[in-house]
Amino acid sequence: MMSSSNPYQAPVAGGAVSHPSGATKPSKTAYWVGHAVSALPVLMLFVSAGMKLARPPGIVEGMAKHGYSENVILVLGVVEALSTVLYLIPQTSVLGAILLTGYLGGATATHVSSGEIPQAFMGAIPFGVLLWLGLYLREPRLRALTPWRK
Repeated sequence: MMSSSNPYQAPVAGGAVSHPSGATKPSKTAYWVGHAVSALPVLMLFVSAGMKLARPPGIVEGMAKHGYSENVILVLGVVEALSTVLYLIPQTSVLGAILLTGYLGGATATHVSSGEIPQAFMGAIPFGVLLWLGLYLREPRLRALTPWRK
């Protein structure tokens, strides 16, 4: 049944549970697969943020090679960690994904401008895709925004 107040709301079939945004709640399988898909990039982002916060010599040297000073490394670590935490909180997960997309875009640009194209396509880009795929599988608000229709 279409709602007259929201022309974009998809009809809900049978006994499916509808989210207030108009999206159908994901199945339990999709919900948990979404969490599993998100686990690897989240773990790697926390490890990366921790390394930036700890600032061991190898990280400082590697970041300096790309033009980042030691002070900037600390800020990047804080931004990375906070954005990842926002991604993990259901109420702020979309905001976290947006912030992490920008962060990973910067990492991609850094690698590409340094001629390290394989690192961009083996690290930042797949992690961004996995973050959004995991969120799509478990978040009804995001499903309501996607252009795919049955």
